[in-house]
Amino acid sequence: MAAWRTYAVLLSRSGENVFRSLRGGSRWANNFQQRSGFRKVARKPESKNVENELGHLDSLETASHRPPPPPPPSSSSPRDFGRLVRPLLFTVGFTGCSFGSAAIWQYESLKSRVRSYYDDLRADWLERVRPQKRGDVRKEVNQWWNSLSEGQKTVTAILAANVVVFCCWRLPWLQRSMFKYFTADPASKTLCSPMLLSTFSHVSFFHMAANMYVLWSFSTSAVSMLGREQFVAVYLSAGVISSFFSYVSKMATGRFGPSLGASGAIMTILAAVCTKMPEAKLAIIFLPMFTFTAANALKAIVAMDAAGLVLGWRFFDHAAHLGGAMFGIWYILFGHELIWKNREPFVKIWHELRTGRGGGNGGEPGGAA
Repeated sequence: MAAWRTYAVLLSRSGENVFRSLRGGSRWANNFQQRSGFRKVARKPESKNVENELGHLDSLETASHRPPPPPPPSSSSPRDFGRLVRPLLFTVGFTGCSFGSAAIWQYESLKSRVRSYYDDLRADWLERVRPQKRGDVRKEVNQWWNSLSEGQKTVTAILAANVVVFCCWRLPWLQRSMFKYFTADPASKTLCSPMLLSTFSHVSFFHMAANMYVLWSFSTSAVSMLGREQFVAVYLSAGVISSFFSYVSKMATGRFGPSLGASGAIMTILAAVCTKMPEAKLAIIFLPMFTFTAANALKAIVAMDAAGLVLGWRFFDHAAHLGGAMFGIWYILFGHELIWKNREPFVKIWHELRTGRGGGNGGEPGGAA
């Protein structure tokens, strides 16, 4: 009987302590509910004071106009390597579709080159006959556009897409969708589409500005080396491949978390240029007096990312950087010969489809160009 009385006294005191902690920690509980984005169903209050406290919390949540951010991914997510099957298939399929689309794009560009040549002659003749007014905004934009290199024109659309996604991050009502589709994490329910969309996603302006500056700087050399169509295929494929390397690293180490940014794809372009032109001179934007060869720059970047991956640094996604660099080196040494040089059978099939469709529409000779 004495033991039962002692147990009852302890139970009564623990209940008073829980009641005090509930009242004292109500502000913390409200903050947690707003950060997680879920509201718990309130139990029936045992006293009038608890009812007042819960009513105050509900009024605070109702008055909040900012939607709560989605809950952060759990760091204790199960390391199930079977979840990597779908990302692997998506990576292989998307890479094949990228290079196939690039081959068709190049075919159509070559086909329309003669027609565009006559269109340019006609435009020049109209400009001489009917010159535009001085100070016309459209004319100034055309002059600026014509002053750009082929590589800079190619990456302009990529820069614009990154700016649009950056602005979308600033809209509160899009936060949940941005976290779901524009951050790559193997612990997330959405696995495949973020592997591509996260390549165009930046939350920090400095992060986006730094990546786009590097891409703009290497665009002229990369496009002149690969061509416009092949460059786009390599860039998009590199974004997905670097994301897959990030997935594998996070699953192997158990360090889960969202990743975003174009660094992995840009590392592919940088590694491709440095592998093709190892003796080219590079410099840092803030220290232009110090120059170094492209080969040494690539070695230093790969060594830093390898150290970060081994030591578990979390500031950058070093696995994505290494995956992008490895893909860039491999593509210049082997991939160009294995993929791009063997596109002729696919282009021939497309040509036959185009020719057959043109002949079926009345047999016009222009359909078999």
